[in-house]
Amino acid sequence: MGTTYKNPQAEGAAAAKSEAAYDLKDLFEVGLNDIYSAEKALIETLPHMVENASSPQLANTLQNHLNETKQHVSRLEEIFESKGIKAVAKKSEAIEGLIEESKGIIAQAETGAMRDAGIIAAGQKLKKYEIATYDALHSFAENLGENKAANLLAMTLNEQKKADAALNEIAQSNINFNASEQI
Repeated sequence: MGTTYKNPQAEGAAAAKSEAAYDLKDLFEVGLNDIYSAEKALIETLPHMVENASSPQLANTLQNHLNETKQHVSRLEEIFESKGIKAVAKKSEAIEGLIEESKGIIAQAETGAMRDAGIIAAGQKLKKYEIATYDALHSFAENLGENKAANLLAMTLNEQKKADAALNEIAQSNINFNASEQI
């Protein structure tokens, strides 16, 4: 039994914008532009997180991820170039909101383990967004037969997952416990 798709317009869905994606290829390009913008924004944000981390392990992990993020941007630019499209960093509303939230956490949290716990939590939210986006884009690339893009996106997806795991490990090693003692 096949899946039946209903006309979303018949159900009161919003009309598509003029720049809307018309097929998976378009949706793939929109997603690439979104994550490109997100990665560029993170290059600006991660140094602030590093600067505010009191744990040397956390600061080092964030610094390493900043270096990886620069590689992620290069990989995305390589994908754009291979597809013959211009890399456009259109503002990513989702990542901007998460970045603003992370700035608020840093500004409001007590220096030390409490702020580090907040930085980790904010960093993990950012990672989850990136992981979800790269996972979807990798799937799109595979379905479109974009093997080079799929391979580059898989490399970045793997690095994002490792960065998320590293943040979790740091939090569980002592940061969260020490933050709970500050109460």
